[in-house]
Amino acid sequence: MIIGRGLIATSLEKLNTEGIVYFASGVSNSLETKNSEFERELSLLTESIHHHKDCRLVYFSTLSVNDQSKKDSPYVLHKLKMEDFIRENSQDYLILRIGNIVGKGGNPNTLFNFLKSRISGGLPFVLHKKAKRTLVDIDDIPQFFNSECRHLSNQTIDFSYPYHYSLNEIIEAMQKKLGQKAIYEETDEGDFYTVDFSSSVSRYYSGTDAGNYLERLIAKYL
Repeated sequence: MIIGRGLIATSLEKLNTEGIVYFASGVSNSLETKNSEFERELSLLTESIHHHKDCRLVYFSTLSVNDQSKKDSPYVLHKLKMEDFIRENSQDYLILRIGNIVGKGGNPNTLFNFLKSRISGGLPFVLHKKAKRTLVDIDDIPQFFNSECRHLSNQTIDFSYPYHYSLNEIIEAMQKKLGQKAIYEETDEGDFYTVDFSSSVSRYYSGTDAGNYLERLIAKYL
């Protein structure tokens, strides 16, 4: 069973869902502050666990829980609360903390979509020189489940391509593809957080270097 209708839920449609509940109906806006939205997810998650006790639960969290600069944000606190709730109430679960998703459509405020719209539209923006981000192709999520997650249980996995891209790297690749120069002002700001990726993630991405992965994302989704 797949719960949700967004980008992640759609990407899972070809997976075998027998005995598995993919919970992809969580709060998607990292800037959300409304308690009603957080309570809606908790209520739906509680109901899903109660009605599917014999199924494995797969929950999609965020790598932002590792970001110390966001440790007090309502969104991150909510995601950590959901993770703890699952560990306490589900007998068979897998929590996947996802990096910055790249795909067709989805949230226009994601890093990739934001930069794409700004550069292609000739719109100015501010570049934080010290910022670095991880990226993940939306299609990698179902493929990862098929290749590496079949026998994993009661684990929390940080998932994205295991490399921290500078914003300059991403922008330069976009400019090259679009044939258009980005208009931005640089500031000596920004940060990033390190992630200890598991052996299953390293195996999945073995044989693909960071430059080729970024080029593939640009060619596929720009």
